[in-house]
This record gives sequence, structure tokens and C-alpha cells, in this order.
Amino acid sequence: IMRCCTLLACIVVLIAAVLIGIDSQKEKFYVFDQDVLQEVALKAINSTSNTQDMFASISNQLAEMYPGHVETEQEWVFNNAGGAMGAMWVLHSSITEYVIIFGTTIGTEGHTGRFYADDYFTILEGEQWAYSEGSTEKEVFLPGDQHHLPRGHAKHYKMPERCFALEYARGIIPLMLPFGVADTFFSTLDFVSLYRTFAIYARHCIREILLGKL
Repeated sequence: IMRCCTLLACIVVLIAAVLIGIDSQKEKFYVFDQDVLQEVALKAINSTSNTQDMFASISNQLAEMYPGHVETEQEWVFNNAGGAMGAMWVLHSSITEYVIIFGTTIGTEGHTGRFYADDYFTILEGEQWAYSEGSTEKEVFLPGDQHHLPRGHAKHYKMPERCFALEYARGIIPLMLPFGVADTFFSTLDFVSLYRTFAIYARHCIREILLGKL
């Protein structure tokens, strides 16, 4: 038992050391920019009112701007996190960044999570509400607005009805995964979606590492 505990402790320390090392150098691995992503979203919003055409516009624009780093084939998977439920299409994911289209056709709400990363949520369709501890008024984000959740912060958010957004996170993405999968173990037991989520993330990460990007 002592040997197992020692081995586990060594593994945890090693992983922590690696993640701290990556965090200190993460800026050089970033490919995407939140302002550019908002411009891409605005162009798609202004070009069409059709949801699928909007998604296609975003993926095609990003694939042209960031060749080799964007998945243009739609592959949707359910995501339950912080009590909220929606579906996501992973356009890009790596150790330091992810870009997804996330949304729901019927509304949802929950906890944003408190991450070791910055999150940028650009509304494409519908609206998102949010508030922080101590707030007495809700924040309202409409199509084209970008909701920035700084590293270490958390909010209660709600998509009152149909809503889709282009989401971009930058930081140590593996540290976000426990929040993203906890509801599977303690609520939904949807291990099919869990498997698909990890399979997609692993596929993207391997591709990015082969391209020299963390």
C-alpha cells in the first residue's frame, strides 16, 4: 500500500510539474485570438440567419485562417457540466486551447466552472444571462457580444431559450476536464458521451502535438 501511495504521489507531482511548466510558457503555444474569433462570429451572424449556414461560415473561415488546426466536419456530442446541458462541436482542442460551438435548442442553466483558464463566449444566436456573487442585476449577452470569464472567476449563467455560441478557452485545458465530466459520474451516467468527448479531445491533441503545438 505504501509503495502504491508513493507511486501515486510521484505521478501527481510529475503531472503538476509538467502543467506548471506548460503554464509558464503557454503564451507561445497559443494559435487563436479572442478578438479574431469575435470578428469571425460577427461576419457569420451578419451573412445569414440560417443556423447551419452560420456554423459552416465559422468553420470555413477558421479553417482558412488557421490551416491544419480546425476540424470542419460536424461531430456533435452532449455535454453536461455544472448542472447545465447542451451539445458541442469541437473545432479545435489542444493542451492550451479549445474552440467549440456550444448550444441548446431548448435552454439551460448552471455554474460556469472556475478554471485555470480564460473563457470567451461569443453569442451567435439567442442570448445568455449571467451574474456574479453579490450582483443584483443580470448581465445580458446578445448575438455578437463576447462574454469573458477571467481565469479563477465563476458565475451562474442561463440560456433562457434557444442559444448557440462560439466558445474559446485558453490556459491549461486538461485542468478543465474534471468539471466537464463530473456530472457524468454523479448525475447523467452518460458514458457514451463521456467516451466520445475523450476520444475527440485525444484525437485533436495528438494531431496538434504532431504539428508542434501544445
